[in-house]
Amino acid sequence: MNGVHKTIAVLPGDGIGPEVTRAATRILSDCAAAFGHSFELIEYPFGGNAIDRLGEPLPAATLAGCRTADAILLGAVGGPKWDSLPLSKRPESGLLGLRGGLELYINLRPIRVRESLAGISPLRPERVRGCNFEIVRELAGDIYFGAHERRRDNGIESARDVASYSETEIERLVRYGFERATARRRRVASVDKANILATSVLWRETVTRIAKDYPNITVEHLYVDNAAMQIVLNPTQFDVIVTANLFGDILSDEAAALAGSIGLIPSMSRSRTSKGALYEPIHGSAPSLAGKDVASPLGAILCAAMMLRESFGLAAEADWIDAAVDHVLEQGYRTNEIAEPGSQIVGCTKMTECIRAEMADSAQHAERYGWGV
Repeated sequence: MNGVHKTIAVLPGDGIGPEVTRAATRILSDCAAAFGHSFELIEYPFGGNAIDRLGEPLPAATLAGCRTADAILLGAVGGPKWDSLPLSKRPESGLLGLRGGLELYINLRPIRVRESLAGISPLRPERVRGCNFEIVRELAGDIYFGAHERRRDNGIESARDVASYSETEIERLVRYGFERATARRRRVASVDKANILATSVLWRETVTRIAKDYPNITVEHLYVDNAAMQIVLNPTQFDVIVTANLFGDILSDEAAALAGSIGLIPSMSRSRTSKGALYEPIHGSAPSLAGKDVASPLGAILCAAMMLRESFGLAAEADWIDAAVDHVLEQGYRTNEIAEPGSQIVGCTKMTECIRAEMADSAQHAERYGWGV
């Protein structure tokens, strides 16, 4: 068995970030040992943690380490402790700086309702059962990276945030979305606000042009307000959604609720190549839960599986982790936010150990699945 060697930059961050990244790195270490791989895990300060230690959310050494890594695992950033700082100095600014510094312009969020958790979705089980789609969000443009201005005229405060997109920025994101759809169910829903916004008019025109290069893909254009409604009314209609930065941020959090908890959803941010892609669970730092061993590690663990599949091409290893998560959930183990009547509530450490034990237990059957453990 020929193992691979990969370097992974680990940014635990703030709040529950260190707890959930620790869970994910244990899973990665188990995977490396079982399959003969070598994963070098290098930890760097980031976010509020870095502010407290080094005075800035994204130290130069952290950015340099991330640039040389094969992949990056991030926990979470932010918290009320740093909310009094100027926007440009807060932990979240480090995240924007990391995205810009690594040219991470694609964000991928898979939305999957697991059969064992269909009952905790806010929608009826029959409406969400089988729900499995991806949101491909542009990550380096739009209103987040445009000019920001506050001013006072004649005693009256005003503010301005500028949304801006080029045809090139839109095209590189949309083509990635079409390629994802080609390997799935061949349906793309492009979300914009072309009846109001000039950037959305350009977005729709660009998508329409690119669609001609993918004749086997069915394309639908949706206004963002309708898309938000359709995610609730009929989520199983979607395969791949492509959309701008602001719309994608909002819609992906809405869609995460379908699965029962935002703590279940991994994400990947990448450039034109998968080397140096950033993986992070989409939940926040949840400072009120930090240090209590009650946070869910599932989002971070699924990030580890996503990293193996998307960045390292290790699909069998990713399937092994994903199957272990499913089996543990089917056995009734739950963290607090996904608990149901009759379930066995466990904390972050215990949930992680349950998944590790399931992985170890299933390893003896790996040959029948072609995993080669």
